[in-house]
Amino acid sequence: IQTGLLPTVSRSPTFEVVLKREEEKMPEILTASQIQRLVSKAYEDDHPWKRVWATAFLTGMRSGELYALTWKDIDWERRVISVTKSYNCRRREFKSTKSGKWRHVPISQALEKVLKEQFEETGQTQHVFPRFQDWFRGSQAPVLRRFCYANNLPSIRFHTLRACFATQMLNLGVDTA
Repeated sequence: IQTGLLPTVSRSPTFEVVLKREEEKMPEILTASQIQRLVSKAYEDDHPWKRVWATAFLTGMRSGELYALTWKDIDWERRVISVTKSYNCRRREFKSTKSGKWRHVPISQALEKVLKEQFEETGQTQHVFPRFQDWFRGSQAPVLRRFCYANNLPSIRFHTLRACFATQMLNLGVDTA
């Protein structure tokens, strides 16, 4: 129509069509103090997911990337995690990361402490974190939501841990790249 290839049509047939947009919701982002409360309470209660959640907050890794993480992916000497694969719970398979590209995540002192604790517990296994049945089925979010609800924290999805990481990095002035 715009280029004149349809000489008998002068305006788009969709001109008067109005699509209803859903109202945009505020993102579920925890504050630094709420993140600290969540992790502290998980450790205090010795929650089985405590180190998974702490690692997600400290790395920004996706749930499937954490599920697929093996001890071979951790380079203690260079202090980096190689994120090269992910787990797809719908297909029950390991695959490349969402973007199809690998990346290195630096290991901070806080993350090193969490990983060393985890190594003491599961260092003889291939995967860093336990194979929780809820995680295998893709039901990690309800576990987190129940924990948050029980501890008077905002109800969040598992993917929100990644958004919280990114928000905290931006708040600290880290370059977006």
